[in-house]
Amino acid sequence: MNEEKTEEKMAQESEVQSETTESKVNDVELAKADPVKRIIAFVIDAVASMIVGFIPLVGGIIGALYMLLRDALPIEALEYKSIGKKLLKLSVVNTEAPSSKVDYAMSAKRNWMFALGPIMLFFMFIPILGWIIDILLGIAVLILVIIEIVKIFTNEKGQRIGDKMAGTMVIEK
Repeated sequence: MNEEKTEEKMAQESEVQSETTESKVNDVELAKADPVKRIIAFVIDAVASMIVGFIPLVGGIIGALYMLLRDALPIEALEYKSIGKKLLKLSVVNTEAPSSKVDYAMSAKRNWMFALGPIMLFFMFIPILGWIIDILLGIAVLILVIIEIVKIFTNEKGQRIGDKMAGTMVIEK
């Protein structure tokens, strides 16, 4: 009888050890990406969006769509990532299911505030009223970007407001 109890205890201990190992693997897999790399990747994406944004009328919309959906691009060569994340070997992962791909809805939730910048280029071509809208949007975008940068440095998982809204985080991969 003692042998049976000992075997049961050993089986339970090995289950606990394997669960602990799995959580450690997940912790390592979901290690916070370097904030400086994230900022550089964002700048690359913003420049790409701005270049496209200078195409009269449609450029701002295309640039905004890129910024909005950049983490779920249907381009296999980019590994379904933005240009900046591909170049700096960063990935956006779902914190609930890290192996699943980020979809358009998640990308839009985490990037909506950055899509406002390219939209400003659309209003640039509308005299006076468009310029006023641009100034107001510019102030809002600047404030949001500052808050997001502070968040990626101060949050233990590197999650900014957009990441928390979408249930995502950025890792190095």
